[in-house]
Amino acid sequence: MLIFRTVARAGSISAGARALGWTQPAVSQHLQALEREAGGPLLVRGAGGVDLTEAGRRLLVHADAVAAHLDAAGAELDDLAELRGGSARLAAFPSGSAVVVPAALAALAAEAPDVEVGLVECEPPEAIGLVRSGSVDLALVFGYEEDRAEESLVAVPLGDDPVRLVLPPGGPGVPRSLAELADEPWVAGCERCRGHLVACAGRSGFAPRVRHVTDDYVVVQALVARGLAVAVLPETALTAFRHPDVRVAELPELGSRRIDVLHRRGIERVPAVAALLGALRHARPPA
Repeated sequence: MLIFRTVARAGSISAGARALGWTQPAVSQHLQALEREAGGPLLVRGAGGVDLTEAGRRLLVHADAVAAHLDAAGAELDDLAELRGGSARLAAFPSGSAVVVPAALAALAAEAPDVEVGLVECEPPEAIGLVRSGSVDLALVFGYEEDRAEESLVAVPLGDDPVRLVLPPGGPGVPRSLAELADEPWVAGCERCRGHLVACAGRSGFAPRVRHVTDDYVVVQALVARGLAVAVLPETALTAFRHPDVRVAELPELGSRRIDVLHRRGIERVPAVAALLGALRHARPPA
């Protein structure tokens, strides 16, 4: 179609061949193949060039439309490759959305302001499901040593997120080990965080008495600030919000959680997704 269009606009097969950078016999072969598919002649060849038949004139209208659409497609692809457009979809856990994601999106907006990023906030299990289904391109997730690795997805490590002990105000001194809190009531978070608390307590010889369960790190600290329980929270949650009445202490036995970006293999070659991934890698969590 495009070869036919070039010849029709050039006025002769030889002129069309020169415009295409091809040999005249090669162009003639393509025109003959197109005429066979069209079921009749499209060009009338003469000494002065070519004239279009009625079928050729009608086909030329469609050939012009094809060329216009291909030009538009090329322009759009150039924009995506040069980050003058495009989009990426991100899922992130709450404290990561509050601490890591804003810094990453601000850096991306400064570098590629035309790239649009859609954000959905959810805990890691849901975020992993969204990546697997293709509903999002990237997932900012956390995991503890007790959690199973996601072998079906590519994991890009961002860093470690230390876990801290959160204590009520005005209490006794900071405990030297987790075992000293065996008789205290606890407030625990999401399933992964609760599992890590139980595992740490188990290694210290006790099972924590979990009185309250909430995923909201603001609520966790509010309960602790009123002396209703003790808790553990990762550094990102304490960076996102720090209640003025709680005490925060370090206990090496609490360890840390890892923060990764998960994605399907190959999606990192999409320019907008690659740009967002690069911004997330530079916006590391506080260590």
